[in-house]
Amino acid sequence: MQELAIQLFVTNKEELTPEITLPLAQTPLFQLAVELKARLTSFGGWEMPVQFIGIGREHEAVRTSAGMFDISHMGKFAMQGNQLISQLQHLVPSDLSRLQPCQAQYTVLLNPEAGIIDDIIFYYQGKDETGEQRGIIIVNAATTGKDKAWLNSHLDLNQVNLQDLSSEKVLIAIQGPQAAAALQPFVQEDLAQIKSFGHLEATVLGQKSFIARTGYTGEDGFEVMVQPSVGVELWRSLYEVGVIPCGLGARDTLRLEAAMALYGQDIDETTTPLEASLSWLVHLDTKGDFIGRSVLEQQKSIGVKRRLVGLQMQGRNIARHGYQVLSQKKIIGEITSGTLSLTLGYPVALAYVPTQLSQVGQQLEVEIRGKAYPAVVVKRPFYRSLNRLAS
Repeated sequence: MQELAIQLFVTNKEELTPEITLPLAQTPLFQLAVELKARLTSFGGWEMPVQFIGIGREHEAVRTSAGMFDISHMGKFAMQGNQLISQLQHLVPSDLSRLQPCQAQYTVLLNPEAGIIDDIIFYYQGKDETGEQRGIIIVNAATTGKDKAWLNSHLDLNQVNLQDLSSEKVLIAIQGPQAAAALQPFVQEDLAQIKSFGHLEATVLGQKSFIARTGYTGEDGFEVMVQPSVGVELWRSLYEVGVIPCGLGARDTLRLEAAMALYGQDIDETTTPLEASLSWLVHLDTKGDFIGRSVLEQQKSIGVKRRLVGLQMQGRNIARHGYQVLSQKKIIGEITSGTLSLTLGYPVALAYVPTQLSQVGQQLEVEIRGKAYPAVVVKRPFYRSLNRLAS
């Protein structure tokens, strides 16, 4: 951990004001990235590798073989209590009562306006020997503190115990068509028993661990939560058998090809799940009241005014975050994420546009450096893996 840096600057001749630069946090695997001469960047208060051998090669490794990501910066909460499911039901639009032990649900925490506080994955572990329900929630790194405060203020802490494991555990994502084959030698249990969005408590390198068949790349793969010492050994072991270390750059290009939302860009507290084209995780018909329900009911009844869509640029020009979307020379929306799809070979993007202009096939334009370039609304995801297991 770097020391706190304080820089003094003069605002006028008589006053000195301290400008405080907070230190960047580092994961327990940070030194391994340094050893591999990774290019580093600041991300959500963390010093993280953006690439190791190049974004293109890392992207290709995940699509064709196997790559691994240090995602230890993400928030990790272990939860337990007799009323765990019923307590969480009030905070998310998804019906968690449908979950069986060893199943998971991607969902969102909502504010009263149905804005997305964060997108999360809840892993239901079933009941322990005392009959209490157990589960794990993984949240975004930059929102860990906000999410923890929201959960603590909206759960009955006499009914639910929340343990923050964020600084205690390493989280490694192993992704790609060869992920299972690469990881299996280091896991005692048979990975084939884990279905997509399934998980189990397993033995990794002789130590108790948690393994989920989830990820953020659009490929089959696993996320492994272990003690730091085990994480270091697992990373080195996977590297020795040819798994390619990957950074945030490839993680972003991979997730965008799979049209997976990035919190803070594609979704935030000003967007609802219906606007963000996440209607599949809103279960109004099968669950009771929850925070933001009335807003979602109204939006479902009268429709949303805007919707997140996928765009394919009609050329080689890349639509970047913040670029304006046009229709008949009028500004009608904004790009939230955009990149050159390394797998497909053409630029793709996500953008919010008026609902009446959100249909697949709709012709639009994106303003890039003062000039309008054609784009078309297309189905999402842009890329769908043939290797990924069905949920």
